[in-house]
Amino acid sequence: MERLNPTEFREVMGHFASGITVVAGLDPDAGEPVGLACQSFASLSLEPPLVLLCVGKASTSWPKVRRAGRFGVSILADDQRDVCAAVGRKGPDKFAGVDWELSENGAVRIGGALATIDCELYAVHEGGDHWIVTARVLALTARPSGSPLLYFRSAYATGEFA
Repeated sequence: MERLNPTEFREVMGHFASGITVVAGLDPDAGEPVGLACQSFASLSLEPPLVLLCVGKASTSWPKVRRAGRFGVSILADDQRDVCAAVGRKGPDKFAGVDWELSENGAVRIGGALATIDCELYAVHEGGDHWIVTARVLALTARPSGSPLLYFRSAYATGEFA
């Protein structure tokens, strides 16, 4: 079987528009938020209530979120590109200037998000160069209106696609 070109694979898969989330927990050692921007997120099961996300194995933030055991998934609104850029960058102080709160479940929630999901780690599986993470849903919140921040063809997008 012929090996696929990774660049072509990424380009073609980029034709699937996806929402952008922030996955964040409270670092048990530092007592500060840790997290990452994630576009590979979906609901998985109603009973029990589970979600799934896929995180690159090279992520330096995921091990800290995993260690926390509980984390929030914040579905970003279309006016939160700056939040995505801040949390998506490498290095320390990703949450400097980002509005966040700690829920009663110990999940980090991003202020102004379209929706937030408080999660507890359920299972982690290997999936090539990614971890497939499943999490039990503990609580949910949603704004009554707003539009999502989308990612399409390697760029931020709105409901209009050229």
